[in-house]
Amino acid sequence: MKFIGWLLDLLYPPRCVFCRKLLKDDETDICRKCRATVPMMDGAVKRGSFFKRCDSLYEYTGDVAASLKRYKFGGMRQYATVYGRQLAMLLLREGADFDVLTWAPISAKRRRQRGYDQTRLLAEAVAKELGVSCVQTLKKKRDNPAQSSQKNAEARRANVLNVYCAVEPERFAGRRILLIDDIITTGATLSECSRALLTAGAESVRCATIAATQFSEKQTVGE
Repeated sequence: MKFIGWLLDLLYPPRCVFCRKLLKDDETDICRKCRATVPMMDGAVKRGSFFKRCDSLYEYTGDVAASLKRYKFGGMRQYATVYGRQLAMLLLREGADFDVLTWAPISAKRRRQRGYDQTRLLAEAVAKELGVSCVQTLKKKRDNPAQSSQKNAEARRANVLNVYCAVEPERFAGRRILLIDDIITTGATLSECSRALLTAGAESVRCATIAATQFSEKQTVGE
């Protein structure tokens, strides 16, 4: 196994997920420079409804935004392992209490186009780091337009209204949910997912994302 790992590192040397520079021998996942300069979120994100709080690691800007776009649209599914490690450490620091870990799913059409559901991969990576199971609790009923195409918070909320439905709610009824997504902007997606989970019998919902945009209800969405 050590030989296989050595061979893979030789053929595909590890790179920083943010700046993509080759990692030094004493660096893991993220280079020293990016660890020092990538903008971190300060405290929980206060936007959206139906969930208790959302913990996010980074500000969605610069190299972080470019990294997440490569992950979502560029086939870099291996980033899930790195993101999952980082997000799990944040949740441990914040003392996140939950009974069921799940994710905000993408549509079947987008999953076929991308070849994977990036939020599920992220949730599975977090679950592995925390030593818990990852449980599907939601499915997306239709392929609505991308949230990034909506110009304001009201349009985003309307765009995801009744898009999600619960899957086997008996598995999470009366339990505390940890809902994983990649990015939070207005909170519309996480709010609608949380509403569906609470309606199906969940006790509470707490959210976590890799990144959060700088957003207020007064501004339009231009990402």
